[in-house]
Amino acid sequence: MKLELGYVNIKDVVIGDKSEIADGILTVNARELTNLVLEDDRIARVLFDVAKPGESVRITPVKDVIEPRVKVEGNGDVFPGTVSGVDMVGFGKTNVCKGMAVVTAGKIVGFQEGIIDMSGPGAEYSPFSKLINLVMVCEPVEGLKQHAYEEAVRFAGFKVAKFIGSLAKNLTPDYTETYEVENFKENSEKFKGLPRVGYVHMLQSQGLLHDTYVYGVDAKKILPTVLYPTEVMDGAIVSGNCVSACDKNPTYVHENNPIVYDLFKEHGKTINFCAHIITNENVYLADKQRSSNFAAKLCEMLALDAVIISEEGFGNPDADLMMNCTKIEKKGIKTVLVTDEYAGRDGGSQSLADADPLGNACVTAGNANEVILLPKMDKVIGTLDYVNKIAGGNENSLRADGSIEIEIQAITGVTSEVGFHNLTACF
Repeated sequence: MKLELGYVNIKDVVIGDKSEIADGILTVNARELTNLVLEDDRIARVLFDVAKPGESVRITPVKDVIEPRVKVEGNGDVFPGTVSGVDMVGFGKTNVCKGMAVVTAGKIVGFQEGIIDMSGPGAEYSPFSKLINLVMVCEPVEGLKQHAYEEAVRFAGFKVAKFIGSLAKNLTPDYTETYEVENFKENSEKFKGLPRVGYVHMLQSQGLLHDTYVYGVDAKKILPTVLYPTEVMDGAIVSGNCVSACDKNPTYVHENNPIVYDLFKEHGKTINFCAHIITNENVYLADKQRSSNFAAKLCEMLALDAVIISEEGFGNPDADLMMNCTKIEKKGIKTVLVTDEYAGRDGGSQSLADADPLGNACVTAGNANEVILLPKMDKVIGTLDYVNKIAGGNENSLRADGSIEIEIQAITGVTSEVGFHNLTACF
């Protein structure tokens, strides 16, 4: 499977009369985008705004962040199964609008929405503060059920991102990158002698409002399966969940999963990256056991020497993480875990809800309970009405002067469990 990504650098985003990309400037017609969003009769209103790096702007409550992409050559289209057909993707050519994102926001559904500050200390924590963000604030029709509103906003974001991506379809990319992975027989023969490495990619799927879609199928309904890693680059996996903002994987992160990209860099050099296994995170014990059994079985069937396992969320999913880890280790396959921690504000509490001695190689994405003071911003896109209610906040988080004292778990992407963040460690 071979995919060529062509990157079209977006230098600015403006709202104007005609939707186009010219000389690196994305111009969007707000009325055109509004009509597109309001095709879904579950959405009553949508407002578009632009937030740029360095501005005194706060976006909240953030639901998803999406990078516009478009198929140029090859089968299907981006975001298959959601706003496109269900044809297989991950090969051919895809153009990427680099340097910007579509951000969906609006009335809170669960309590686990997020904040993106475009300047100040909060901006240093969120990777999305470095992007030019086209923000769409959606309001539901009166009486709409929460889960229906959440789905409508998510899918509206995909539609807008797909539309913007289409503007780059006939453009010459500023630069290109090619990713190729062979089938199992070919890579076994071609890279004989290199360690066979896989990626077990855990997807959030723990009940209502904890949705992740794979080709449009809610991950709750899947058994662990194998993808070509290039498929995620075309949006085969998209976010639909309301887990804590710090460690949810927005769609942008799925499209740019750094574990996938970094494994590709070593493919054929130091390792044979031969399997991208996706699995879900479950509520009930029997479901956890079933999925972890299948994940371990696939690793064994593919004769893997080592796997990286990444989690999404915390608490209950820690049990899924450890089940995957221990069952794979017991098959003689080495594991490395990637997760974040909830170790209390002083860092002295137990970091994970579950642990096992076999999980002895772990990469931490940081402690989400650390507290930060976010200064007042000159402009808010969305509303501050829910700041005290979101995960990481409390009844005193929003101060009278407009500043916010809150745990960093309220910041979108700050402790990404695939490593898509800005945190570093000193030793």
